[in-house]
Order: sequence, then C-alpha cells, then structure tokens
Amino acid sequence: MTTDDSQGQAHGSAKHLYQRHQSVLPDWLAVYYADPIELTHGEGRHVWDTEGNKYLDFFGGILTTMTAHALPEVTKAVSEQAGRIIHSSTLYLNRPMVDLAERIAKLSGIPDARVFFTTSGTEANDTALLLATAYRRSNQILAMRNSYHGRSFTSVGITGNKGWSPTSLSPLQTLYVHGGVRTRGPYADLDDAGFIAACVADLEDLLGHVRPPAALIAEPIQGVGGFTAPPDGLYAAFREVLQERGILWIADEVQTGWGRTGDNFWGWQAHGQNGPPDILTFAKGIGNGMSIGGVVARAEVMNCLDSNSISTFGGTQITMAAGLANLTYLLEHDLQGNARRVGGLLIERLRAIAAQLPGVREVRGRGLMIGIELVKPGTDRADPDAAAAVLEAAREGGLLIGKGGGHNTSVLRIAPPLSLTVAEAEEGAAILERALRSSRS
Repeated sequence: MTTDDSQGQAHGSAKHLYQRHQSVLPDWLAVYYADPIELTHGEGRHVWDTEGNKYLDFFGGILTTMTAHALPEVTKAVSEQAGRIIHSSTLYLNRPMVDLAERIAKLSGIPDARVFFTTSGTEANDTALLLATAYRRSNQILAMRNSYHGRSFTSVGITGNKGWSPTSLSPLQTLYVHGGVRTRGPYADLDDAGFIAACVADLEDLLGHVRPPAALIAEPIQGVGGFTAPPDGLYAAFREVLQERGILWIADEVQTGWGRTGDNFWGWQAHGQNGPPDILTFAKGIGNGMSIGGVVARAEVMNCLDSNSISTFGGTQITMAAGLANLTYLLEHDLQGNARRVGGLLIERLRAIAAQLPGVREVRGRGLMIGIELVKPGTDRADPDAAAAVLEAAREGGLLIGKGGGHNTSVLRIAPPLSLTVAEAEEGAAILERALRSSRS
C-alpha cells in the first residue's frame, strides 16, 4: 500500500473517530478490522483512508460500488441533477424515475412489469413480502437455509443465517428449504441431478404438510451466506412445483443483479427454464453508492394492494439520475462481459493458489462474485479465526475484501467493481496469496 500523510492530517486519526463511534452508535453495528479504518476517497478500483493508505478495493462497499469509484459519468449526472432539484417524493411526477423504471422493467424479463423504487435492498425485500402475502392472502413464506434478506423486522424473520437474525419474533411464518448450499448439508454428496431431485422431493414433502405459502424467496447466489449457490436449474425445478400450487417466486437479486455473475445479467437466469420470477428485488450496484433499491413484479401482483401508498425517498430525482448514468455505463462498456472474462481468470488463479493450501476448503463463485471458504487444516470445520486473520493481512497488504458464511463467518468474499482489469485481478490475487500463507505461519 502507499501512504499520503496529508490525508491523515486533514481528517484526524481513525482511532479517535472509532472512539467517538463507540460512544454514540450501537454496539451491534459491525465494523471490520481490529483497528477500523475510515475511507476518505476513491478512484476506479482504489480507495484511500485517513492515514493516506491506498487500497485495491475487492469488496466495493458490500457489492455496491458496481462500476468504479468516482465514475465521472455518475458524478456528473448527480451534480447536474442536484443543481436542478434533488427531491420531491412520489406525490409528483418524476421523469428520471419513469426513465429508469422503463429500462429496468424491460431488462427484468418479467412480462407487463411494474417497478417500485425503495432506498435499500432491505426495504425492497420488505415490499416484496408485502406484495406476496397480500396477493396470496397468506403469511407463510418459504425461504432458503443460510439465506440473508436484510435487517428489517420482516426480512430478519425470513433470514436463514442465525448470525444475522437477532430475533425469532416475526409477523411471518417461515419454513426453511434445502438447496442454497451445494457442498454442505444432507445432500452434499449427491451429484447435481441427485441434489436437485432430493431438494425438490423435500420441498414437495414440506408443502404436503402445510397450508399453501405465499411465496418462496431466494438469492440465486447467497451473499452474506458466503457466495454459496445450488446447481443451475434448482430454482427452475422449484418453480415448477410452486406454479402448480400458485405459490410465487421472489428472486432476491440485491447482490447478484446487473451482470455481476458474468454468465447472466440476473442470477435467476441460471434457473430460468420455467420463466422469470413473479417478483424480483434489486439494490446495491445500480446506484453505485447512491441509495437505490426496488421491486419488479408483473402488474397483477404489483397492483394487488387495495390502499394508498407513497415513498418519500424511494425514486428521488438525484438517485434516479445516478442509476440511469450508472446503468448506461454498465451496458455501453459491457461490464457483464468483463466480469465473466476477468472474473473467470481470477477464480482460476485463486483455485491454483488454494490447491497448495490445506486450510482452503473451496474457491467458488461466478464472475466477480467469489468466495474462499476456510477450514481447520485436515478437517471440514469452519475456521473463522483464519478468515479474520486473512482479512487483516490482506488489508496490511493493500487489499480490502469481505467475509461471511453460514458456518461461523469463515468465507472470504471477493466482489470488486465490474470494471476490474486483468492487472488488478493479478495484483489482488498475489496479495491474497500472501495473506492466506501468512495466516497459517
């Protein structure tokens, strides 16, 4: 990493800021690193902290800085919109909101689609649950084990990851389904076809014992759960079972959307043999850091609510301007294709490194959504201490990564901006290799 001391002088120490943080913010507000850092500015795939240290960013503010830090096209759009009007609420017509909704509706693959904008992925999933339960007149929800869908009361109630679910109280009755994790659990030893068949049989058996649920909500690739995924086609097979019973499918694309997986624009498209989902939720990357979330649903489902509603901040002009500029840049520069090409190279590089390290259980992922699962050498037991050590060592080496996983947070999460270059991928892999080796020394 490189250092510019002028940044530390201008902003004061991160240590002092952390003391202030602890005195006024909740204890449960998680921060990374034994000595947390404050990021002051970024450019491209790099960020700087208050001490002037430069880092290659392989986490993008939790998969949110999708294209690049300080992307000129987005910065210009935000600045120009701020000079006109920032906000009016949904009580007034909003041209940028309509413009972005038209583009997302078309890209979603959902016929006769309607789009509702929110301020976050949590709020998007909360809205999807409202729509599904109102449409189906049921408060029962199918969710995946090891899943994460946000921090609101309802989304916590359907989260299948106990590390991110602080209460079992919920207005919903949640039934958890097998299949989100391919390499752990009772069906891990089966081949892909056998795994899908077993998960479908389990779902059918479950549905035979309960009243028909409103919907199944699923991340095509589980994010907080450690970038785990089922074999392609599992959700298509689930979809067939659900459609027979009128149960809706909600695809949580908050982390998998916008081409991050490389192979597809949406994660659901790896499971789209039986058509698109009934409801799709999105957030994170579309705003490139601005607060945008949203829900796409066919008109019949979206319009099922029989009372008025508004959004004060969802779809506000300045965030919509950012989203339009960001989406345009993403499509015009084929960042999905870049994620496929550079992500593929990075995954192969990391797998070659992992083959030499007994503490790496698996390198998995798609495009620029990559997980490295760590275990205690010679066992299949999660090693969260090793993951924490690698996170620290990577930062010391000038690389920011994330961590997660349903088995005691033992998965390193790698999700850089989609404009990542081959040279930057190689640089990041080299830093990760040193960090992985140092954590075992």
